[in-house]
Amino acid sequence: MDQNNPLSHLDDWEDDIIKRYPEPHTKQKEEYRNYTDSPRDELVRNFYKLNHHYQTFDFVQAKEAEFLGLSKRKMSVWEALDYLNTLVDDSDPDIELDQLQHLLQTAEAIRQDGHPDWFVLTGLLHDLGKVLCLYGEPQWAVVGDTYPVGCQFSDKIVYSEFFADNPDFSDERYNTKLGIYTENCGLDHVKMSWGHDEYLYHVMKAYLPKPALYMIRYHSFYAQHREGAYNHLMNKEDHENFEWVKKFNPYDLYSKAPVPPDAKALRPYYEDLIAKYLPDELLF
Repeated sequence: MDQNNPLSHLDDWEDDIIKRYPEPHTKQKEEYRNYTDSPRDELVRNFYKLNHHYQTFDFVQAKEAEFLGLSKRKMSVWEALDYLNTLVDDSDPDIELDQLQHLLQTAEAIRQDGHPDWFVLTGLLHDLGKVLCLYGEPQWAVVGDTYPVGCQFSDKIVYSEFFADNPDFSDERYNTKLGIYTENCGLDHVKMSWGHDEYLYHVMKAYLPKPALYMIRYHSFYAQHREGAYNHLMNKEDHENFEWVKKFNPYDLYSKAPVPPDAKALRPYYEDLIAKYLPDELLF
């Protein structure tokens, strides 16, 4: 097993979320996947050991400097989806979903419920930041629950005990409730752990409505949108827009179905929707 990439595939993290945060009045996790003698639990624990050890304030700053210049590639959304689909994994025991199918299912579920078209588009786009894996980034720096750095790690974060090995845990600059921040300073002034959410937010921030950007940037911030652990850093605007993050989360986790969407039939609709909000090519 690659110690830098302990998850066997990206869906291990998403399966773990379903297990930890079952949505009321929806299918239970066992109805989605049925693994026998799965190594997932150990893999996820190892993932978070690495994630919680290395996601420091300095690490986040370094990754921002490396990637937020958006100089790796110039691609259309469909080219990015094709690029991401090189991560397709065959180990799912129930359904064979590549990234495009998952994103289409998420978007279609949102569309069927009559939400605004920018919300539908967000469903299609939300995981595009996982192209970070294809730049050689380890999975612990791409997926996983996200959380603020530069202040005390909440015990509401999954596997919070592993933060004891993080250098910031004992750094007096960062190990108090507020750390380097001020009360209710607003999340736009807070550095989040590095991953696909923050990266894609910067790719999309010039083009999408604010609620969509909140969904992209914070959909993995479970310690807040499920536990309310960082209310002391949030301002009024954050609280208002987190209602959209909460609306988005079930579509992301529970929209998978055994019959894949007809990507060919749906593509014209999504091409028009993409053209309404985004340029022909995006900087990644």
